[in-house]
Amino acid sequence: MFLKQLSILNFKNYEEAQLELSDKINCFLGNNGEGKTNLLDAIYYLSFCKSYFNPIDSQNIKHESPFFVVEGYYQNKDKEEVIYCGLKRNQKKQFKRNKKSYERLADHIGSIPLVIITPLDILLIIDGSETRRKFVDGIISQYDRSYLSSLLAYNKALNHRNLLLKSFWLNRNFDQESLDVWDDQLVQYGNSIYQSRKSFIDDFTPIFQKYYTQISKDQEKVELEYRSQLNDGDFIDLLKENIAKDRGNHYSNIGVHKDDLTFNLGGLQLKKFGSQGQQKTYLLALKLAQAELIQNISKESVTILLDDIYDKLDGRRMEELMGIVGSGDFGQVFITDTSLERIPKILAKENINFKSFKIEQGEVISV
Repeated sequence: MFLKQLSILNFKNYEEAQLELSDKINCFLGNNGEGKTNLLDAIYYLSFCKSYFNPIDSQNIKHESPFFVVEGYYQNKDKEEVIYCGLKRNQKKQFKRNKKSYERLADHIGSIPLVIITPLDILLIIDGSETRRKFVDGIISQYDRSYLSSLLAYNKALNHRNLLLKSFWLNRNFDQESLDVWDDQLVQYGNSIYQSRKSFIDDFTPIFQKYYTQISKDQEKVELEYRSQLNDGDFIDLLKENIAKDRGNHYSNIGVHKDDLTFNLGGLQLKKFGSQGQQKTYLLALKLAQAELIQNISKESVTILLDDIYDKLDGRRMEELMGIVGSGDFGQVFITDTSLERIPKILAKENINFKSFKIEQGEVISV
């Protein structure tokens, strides 16, 4: 399945644009601030029903315009699929596939698998654990619908349990039976999430190592350490052992909402000891492994968005990356760059088919 045509109205800095796209590689080229990344974000919308860069939908409407529309025409084997996303100010977002609205937006996630690689990926290394959990959850949710359902149910139960703990504190009372109702749900959904995350790490790490070695030509071992309180004991027992702490803090201290990943390279923590080049290569390998794993499990080609990927990559590593994404092993690829010649020159050298678009002040010009 590939995107044949992208049509946008009043989206971010675009009043109107329509692009006829290559089913291989598409390059969006131009100076900073012209709207290259906004085109990637429009494509991201069609897969995830939201913006990658600004999840507040109304803020993606072009200044003073009453609405925005993002529409994609996909070729799915021998039939055409139309994905539509539209929003009017102060109204509910509409998201449709072949003119039929989804009852739940979550039902669309995974139907058009996509991976985005941006400079913001550095947050995976420097941010807190929530960012890394979202990374793992985003991958698994694209190929396992039941995981996303468990995650939503877990977070709902967690919220209710926290509200109950706060209520106990405010009212100076305690009711274990009321808490047990939410403990049972936390354990049910939390154990399922924990097992899925463990399996994911086992399957993901060898693929990740392959891409790190291929891009860097470095034999250092990369490691992902899955840190979870559930590694240390049975979930229900841990909840009971920590009830005094929960009551004192007025929230839940135990559960998969505390999980984290530690990124290691050659036995050392990447955050503390990795160079900028090693960190960039590590992140690229993470995202390429994400794409391959989703593709292997879903049996659907994965679209890859590469935003400003020349940052902190030398020429050799850039050529390795272009060779990987241009090999045909993945689905469509969309790349942004500030140079009109740099990426096309590499792609031409590698004999990779591509199409280029010059982006200037919210206008799209085929090159």
